[in-house]
This record gives sequence, structure tokens and C-alpha cells, in this order.
Amino acid sequence: MPELISFEHYLTILESPLMREDRSVFARTPVLYVDWQDYREIDPAITLPPCCVVAVGTRSDSSLADICLATLDEFAGLEANLKSQVHACTTLIQLLRHNERSSIADGLFAESLAYSTLQHSAGFQSWLEGPRRSSKPDTDPLVLTERDANSLKLTLNRPQAHNAYNMALKDALCEVLHAASLDKEIDKLILTGAGPSFCAGGDLSEFGLAEDAAVAHLSRTTRSAGALLANLDCTTEAVVHGACIGAGIEIPAFADSISANRDSYFQLPEISMGLVPGAGGTVSITKKIGRQKTAYLAISNLKLSAQDALAWGLVDQLIED
Repeated sequence: MPELISFEHYLTILESPLMREDRSVFARTPVLYVDWQDYREIDPAITLPPCCVVAVGTRSDSSLADICLATLDEFAGLEANLKSQVHACTTLIQLLRHNERSSIADGLFAESLAYSTLQHSAGFQSWLEGPRRSSKPDTDPLVLTERDANSLKLTLNRPQAHNAYNMALKDALCEVLHAASLDKEIDKLILTGAGPSFCAGGDLSEFGLAEDAAVAHLSRTTRSAGALLANLDCTTEAVVHGACIGAGIEIPAFADSISANRDSYFQLPEISMGLVPGAGGTVSITKKIGRQKTAYLAISNLKLSAQDALAWGLVDQLIED
């Protein structure tokens, strides 16, 4: 079990730039565990150390911590990634701090830079050496559209691949969302998925193909389905089911509301791959549930049930088949 420091000791660290710097990856202190028993309010604008701060003894999110645990027993779910993917975890924590109060555009810009950087990290390169699922053939069209008066329904249509989010699907979704943004008669847009899952996340067969980090960054910030969905003038709803992994929850979280089938589950696996969420999740999910719960979801790689997602505020309602 990790060693706890007192809250008063933590305040001493926060008040000293040199002591803050000593709590970092380079000083072999990538995580700071703080006993929250003697917590007291201080200036919220204070600079946090460049490492993950875990508050132990509270369920209430605090601006002074990155993850909040009721007991130290809950640490077990975080341990693997905190030890094996130190750089990705630390980058995520710093990114979430930035995105907590950023605009959507600024947050997506920062997320893309972080993601591009980590694509060349040792953690991601090591993950790439492991086995991955092969690519599945695409269907035509990749996004089905159904217009009913002033309502537009979009359906991700790679059912044989659990709607894995590949470049072709991203481009197709962005095209129809862009068209929807120009149609001022649409007053409601619904996003759903065909087959057994809403979206099982990024297509793993395409991971590691980007040879130029700058080009990859410019691509993500030029064309983002999440940004297009968030900027629509009409009411937006995501109706999800089955696996909602990575992009499968990051993009829906940009909608005005998420309705989830009771068989749905939600997961952010990118940290275990040496990356951070890259489809906008550090912006969209953070704005729905806060950076502390977002950090826990990502670092723990927790498989969150629909019922728990409702309790967390990640989804807005549960629906039946």
C-alpha cells in the first residue's frame, strides 16, 4: 500500500515551488497520496505539483486533488497503470487540470497535442508490439441518415466491427454532422449505432500508423466529430447500447443528453495503451462528471455499468430495449 502524507504536509509542498518540483516523474514521485482527514479550504488558485495527487478519505471532488478515494482499498484499481504507464497518467492529470476550465476548442487543441506527443512515447510503442485485432471490412454507407420532419437520426454503420471508430467512419460522421450544421430546419439530432454495440472505440488496426505527429495533430484539430456535435444549434441526443469504449463515450458526451440502454457499459482504455483519450473525452467527459472522476475512469480502466454511469452523471437516463 502507498504511504500517506498528512494534509498539512501537503500544504507545505504546495507553498514551496522547489518542493512541488520534487514531486514529479523526474524525482521518482509520480503520485502523491494525501490523507484528507484534516482537509481545510485554501486559495483554489494555488499551483498543484506536476504529479497525480490522490486524496484518500473523501468522496467529494476537490480542486486540490486529481483523484478522490473514500478508502485506500480503492487504490487497487489504479495501481497497474500508475506504475506501468507513468508518463501517460501524468500527462492525463495535467491535461485534465487544463481542460477543466477551458473552452471546447482550447481543450481539444490541448488534448490533441498531448495525444500526439504520447504516440511517440515508450509506453505506446511498447503497447504497439502486442497483439491487436485485425481490420474489419467497411460497409456502405458508414453512417446511415434518417430524416423525419425536423428530426435527423444518424446511425454508425460498422456493425460487424462493433462500430469501431476508424478514419473512414470519422470522415463519414464529420461529413453528415457538417451538413446538419448547415440545415437550419433541423431541431433535433439523434446519434446511435447499428449492431450489438454503439461503438467499441478506435479501430486498433489503425493505431500507430501516423508517422508524423504534427500532421496527426493538425488532422484532429481540423476535423473533429465531437466539436461538430457540440456546436450544432439543434438539440442533440446520443442513444447508446452495448460497448461504449473510448470514442464510443467521448463523442456522445458532447451531446446535450445521453440515453443509455441498460446493457451499456463505458470504458476509457487509452491510458493502458500509453495514450490519453483522443476523441475529445478529456473535454466532453470532464465537463459532464468533473476531472477527478474522469481521471479515475481513465487510469483505472474501469468497466462502468449503465447504472453506475447514471449515478456518476455520465449518462442522463436509462432506457429499455
